[in-house]
Amino acid sequence: MSIYSAMTVHIQGLVGDIALLLEPTNTVERQMTYKKMCTLLTGFLGAFTIFATHAAPSYPNKPVRLIVPWPAGGSADTLGRSLGEVLGQKLDTPVIIENVAGASGTIGTQQMVRAAPDGYTLLLATSSANVSAPNLYKSVNFDPIKDFSPIGAVALIPSILIVPNDSKYGSARDIVAGAKRDPGVLSYGSGGIGNSGHLSAELFLSATDTQATHIPYKGNNPALVDLIGGRLDFMFDNGAVDNIKTGRIKGLAVASENRIKTLPEVPTFKELGMPGVELSTWFGLAAPAATPDAIIKKVNTALNEALEDPSLAKRLIDMGADIQPGTAQEFSAFWASEFGRYKELIRISGAAQE
Repeated sequence: MSIYSAMTVHIQGLVGDIALLLEPTNTVERQMTYKKMCTLLTGFLGAFTIFATHAAPSYPNKPVRLIVPWPAGGSADTLGRSLGEVLGQKLDTPVIIENVAGASGTIGTQQMVRAAPDGYTLLLATSSANVSAPNLYKSVNFDPIKDFSPIGAVALIPSILIVPNDSKYGSARDIVAGAKRDPGVLSYGSGGIGNSGHLSAELFLSATDTQATHIPYKGNNPALVDLIGGRLDFMFDNGAVDNIKTGRIKGLAVASENRIKTLPEVPTFKELGMPGVELSTWFGLAAPAATPDAIIKKVNTALNEALEDPSLAKRLIDMGADIQPGTAQEFSAFWASEFGRYKELIRISGAAQE
């Protein structure tokens, strides 16, 4: 018997028994009818559950929106669009990129948090918006842990210590020596207070017991322009690979455990005797809290398959990224640990909560 036939039989039985229950009859007959009706009702509910399960559309059955909380044209946008293209192939549905920029990535993040937890609105989570900003701004309108369902990590892009191409500083050690010789005289730029360039520089200065003057800009590009023009002594940037390869700037050291594959000539700080100077901007996928586990698992599987795609892997590696496949649970634990780490980094930087 089909699900539909079973449901029809149960419904017909219920209607007849309800009518019988309403007729004037003796108590024994009423009790027997009531028990039979309860049995039929239980069976009906079971059949309806099976029907609903079979009738419910499988995920995904429409395009998925991926919110990138940063402007078009930046490294986050480039990564998000590259990922979205291949992720859509693995999910067999279009992944539509939506740039919702502003307030250090928190505006787009807030929009994702308020979306329905159905898997059709995802977020390109970043260390800047998801762990740095909540430690830096009082006005962030989301809980940095409880309001998210982490899906999986995508990649880490380490900060690189860079100087103008004609700089007199030829190594990270040269900068340390100059900063010790003239405390506070050297200047470094960043894309803003609390961003990865600022925190990387302060981590470097703290580890080497040196001082330099911080000049924050409204974005990395204006700072980079002044660096190239010789108006800054150094800065840290995680989008510097192309400019280093084309000779516009010099890369002196990488703030990661291993060298970047596309810049094998640039040493790590650890190799230079400066352990602990490690800071990477990280990217991952997240959904609103309460998104069903089955959906999280399906997107995680598709994400890991996407990260194995040769064309996507090449694009990420060319950006200087270290690809990070893994489980949702691993990404969730990493996210929580990074929140605590950034809290300490911001304390070291001296940036006041705004």
